[in-house]
Amino acid sequence: MTKSKDKKREKISIATEIDRVEERRSRCQDNFERAEFRQRRERLSDRERQELDDEMAIMRERVQKLDKELETLRRENRRNMMLSVALLAVSAFFYYTFIYSEEEI
Repeated sequence: MTKSKDKKREKISIATEIDRVEERRSRCQDNFERAEFRQRRERLSDRERQELDDEMAIMRERVQKLDKELETLRRENRRNMMLSVALLAVSAFFYYTFIYSEEEI
């Protein structure tokens, strides 16, 4: 199953993947904030409070995991952008060196 997920992810652009992860992180953060609000406002039994604390801990871990994934994706996106800029610079150099200089002669 992991191989099929990796193949699917290879077909998706990094920007799309970043958007998807940011959306998931936003939903997790919203759920965490709702649970935190509920914990502060409602009177809960000890058992309910413990369950809510456990749920909040899980959500906190998910948000941290998604933050790390976002950091990795953004790093990869920056690397790809730098590669693109380098290729553009090399292409412009060759164009001006070989094609543009021949037109002036």
